[in-house]
Amino acid sequence: MMAMVGGEMEKDVESKLHIQDNSANHGGKDINKSNSFKFRAPQENFTIQDFEMGKIYGVGSYSKVVRARKKDTGKVYALKIMDKKFITKENKTAYVKLERIVLDQLTHPGIVQLHFTFQDTFSLYMALESCEGGELFDQITRKGRLTEDEARFYAAEVIDALEYIHNLGLIHRDIKPENLLLTSDGHIKIADFGSVKPMQDSQITVLPNAASDDKACTFVGTAAYVPPEVLNSSPATIGNDLWALGCTLFQMLSGTSPFKDASEWLIFQRIIARDVRFPDYFSHDARDLIDKLLDTDPIKRPGAGRDGYNSLKNHPFFQGIDWHNIRSRNPPKLVFEKSHTGGRTSGGDDTPDSSWNPAHIGDGTGIGNTFSDVTSSSDISHITKLATIDSFDSKWQEFLEPGESILMISMVKKLQKLSSKKVQLILTNKPKLIYVDPSKLAGKGNMIWSDDPNDLSIQVSSPSHFKIFIPKKVMSFEDPKQRAYQWKKAIEALQNR
Repeated sequence: MMAMVGGEMEKDVESKLHIQDNSANHGGKDINKSNSFKFRAPQENFTIQDFEMGKIYGVGSYSKVVRARKKDTGKVYALKIMDKKFITKENKTAYVKLERIVLDQLTHPGIVQLHFTFQDTFSLYMALESCEGGELFDQITRKGRLTEDEARFYAAEVIDALEYIHNLGLIHRDIKPENLLLTSDGHIKIADFGSVKPMQDSQITVLPNAASDDKACTFVGTAAYVPPEVLNSSPATIGNDLWALGCTLFQMLSGTSPFKDASEWLIFQRIIARDVRFPDYFSHDARDLIDKLLDTDPIKRPGAGRDGYNSLKNHPFFQGIDWHNIRSRNPPKLVFEKSHTGGRTSGGDDTPDSSWNPAHIGDGTGIGNTFSDVTSSSDISHITKLATIDSFDSKWQEFLEPGESILMISMVKKLQKLSSKKVQLILTNKPKLIYVDPSKLAGKGNMIWSDDPNDLSIQVSSPSHFKIFIPKKVMSFEDPKQRAYQWKKAIEALQNR
């Protein structure tokens, strides 16, 4: 019954509209709140077997995004695969419908394009433009921090796309470096419209049964980028995105978000107190712009007041930017992650991620689509297929015993009282947790609980933060890719086998 309800999701969307031929290229500017329009990105009758699966780009609570090459055309897409069972169980149907409808109507070089959709018994699929340069987050991580010229380039392209979104009466509500993708030549594309909120005067066609929430003040987004007014339950405005832009610019220039702390609760306390500490190496113009974007009054943030985006574009930080030819500039050079063979890896990788098996997607089985149900011993072999993003690398084999295999692996931060350190956290089938210093390739510790499953427990405080409890010791971790819940489910599945 659950699959049947989910299977009718997109048909229900179309049934609420009178589909008619509308060949005019509206470009998003002249969309009316009519009761009829034709989906630009069609619903196709494809199956997952029509695609060759590559690496996993990302994993969310009810979806994963995978690089997929269509076998007959050779065209590469970022295929967003959404689990119907979870969507219906968690009442996320309206969010999915809204994301599909909104993306269909957006036409801008700085926004990922939706090409088509399809579905099967277990999953909904959205074929999105593939951004081969990966996430801006990864560029910041690999470079440590960006130069002001690099940050200015990226911030200007984000502003150009945000102005388009805001002029249409939409609030993105989850602007952050992970949702700013890069094309193969290094230009910015805003992605992930799963939290988008149409404003009262939106020019986007929205259906009554496709709304992200009934109240605009509903908490969504990512903790470190959420503005204080949202924490105080004020209605959402375009100022929310401008605050997140300020946080993102700070992170580009420093390597870390301005309100980073050991827990979500502490992050919120710093946001409410506006506890911002600027590094000395920030230029006056950079500091001034971020300071203004992080104003506690959303209407005072550049871009949100009566002057609109002119006050933002005319800020001295952007001196020399030609806003009329914003995407004609040469982008910063991308830094790619080096593979263990000495080559480079990027978003453009057709090698399947060995951490999962595409055969478990589609009508053949529901296991590969059910993020929320990794609980039984029969699912142990599928944990890593669901949860991990990091590609398997043979260099971690030296930390395993004969016959031991990796179920989940991720680069996380081990949090201590006054500092944090990056470690490679590895879950094996022993069961065992290993954490390794990735720079020195040195094992830093093992946690084995096979003798007594109750000796180890895991507590999740946010999508990014989790704690592992063992006798006489508590270890805190931060997963920048927000897979805390996947870690919890993977560990608990091993305990319950």
